[in-house]
Amino acid sequence: MIGADVPVPVKGGGHVPYANLDYAASAPCLEAAHEAVARALPYYSSVHRGAGYASQVTTRAYEEARDAVRSFLGAWRRSAVVFTRNTTDAMNLLAHAVPRGTSVVVFETEHHASLLPWRRAVRLPAPATPAEAISAADRALRESPIGSRLLVVTAASNVTGELWPVEELAKVAHRNGARIAVDAAQLVPHRPLDMTALGLDYVAFSGHKLYAPFGTGVLAGRADWLRAAEPYLKGGGASASVGRTTRWAASAEQRHEAGSPNVLGAIALAAACATLSGSWDAVRAREESLLGRLRAGLAELPSVRELTLWGDRAPRVGIVSFIVDGWNASDVALTLSEEYGVGVRDGRFCAHPLVRHLLDGDGRGDRAGCSAGGRDTAVRASLGIGTSEEHVDRLLAALAGLTGR
Repeated sequence: MIGADVPVPVKGGGHVPYANLDYAASAPCLEAAHEAVARALPYYSSVHRGAGYASQVTTRAYEEARDAVRSFLGAWRRSAVVFTRNTTDAMNLLAHAVPRGTSVVVFETEHHASLLPWRRAVRLPAPATPAEAISAADRALRESPIGSRLLVVTAASNVTGELWPVEELAKVAHRNGARIAVDAAQLVPHRPLDMTALGLDYVAFSGHKLYAPFGTGVLAGRADWLRAAEPYLKGGGASASVGRTTRWAASAEQRHEAGSPNVLGAIALAAACATLSGSWDAVRAREESLLGRLRAGLAELPSVRELTLWGDRAPRVGIVSFIVDGWNASDVALTLSEEYGVGVRDGRFCAHPLVRHLLDGDGRGDRAGCSAGGRDTAVRASLGIGTSEEHVDRLLAALAGLTGR
């Protein structure tokens, strides 16, 4: 891992190894991703538009990266895999491509990347249980106007880490003649995802959360809507011919990847996918141990409250958000950084409706901390493959000190 335990300054002088507990925002770079980029750099050249040897090597590497991502996601071999900038870009591309008049159903608990792009959307309130999420989606899709329909859900919450029942929701969508799009940004760094087995029509995620921070994201899924849509960006590469009229590229990938693509980002992402694909059992076992240690430690601090949508026993990945009695969330995060060398996130995590709902449900909205210019915020600690027991214990000891336990 690039930057593991890098020394950071703390108040009072001196340095401590950085305890990175902010993987859900952006993950550090895997050595494998860094090495893949280093190998590609000597041959870096244009893609799909050069006869020179370097261009051929780069084009082959770029398309092999696309195949690697398709395999990583368990996508059908004819699925489109469009490289984007990030998850937000991928979801906006899908919103651009859906047929006009499509009825979209989305939960207000979504990250803003999945909540905001849609022209027409029915926003469902936060469900009290996974079963309620399934029944609410079923009812909303059944009541949607005749025509194309799309259900948009997250796979794992970026606020609570809780896993959504995407397989069951996919069945509900298809039973109602709809498609399902899944924001997998917080799932794919923690668990394997098989689009075909789960019945998912579209998946979006970001490389920078998957240990490949080189500015690449992915929209993968059924190609027909993407092929039928006007190019997301218009320019070189997206057109088959230009004259008095323009004929756009036939493939979904070419049509929506105008301009020179982020080749190195795609290569880094493919390397990260390959590295994680052979390690899922170990990744999951280690994360569950660390997550259990973190949550148990937080539960022992009387002034700290974990935020959950579906309760303590809901399955989840390594993401925990919490509030501290008497403390502003931004002050907690700043103190953890300046005095203990611990990196966490504070705010509403680009999921304002969900955070407000969780704080209101806890009955503590008026007492929650403030940051990012507003009330009702929290602190988030998130785990990754570079997290150690010492990092977790340092956070818990710091919080115990802050709360005077």
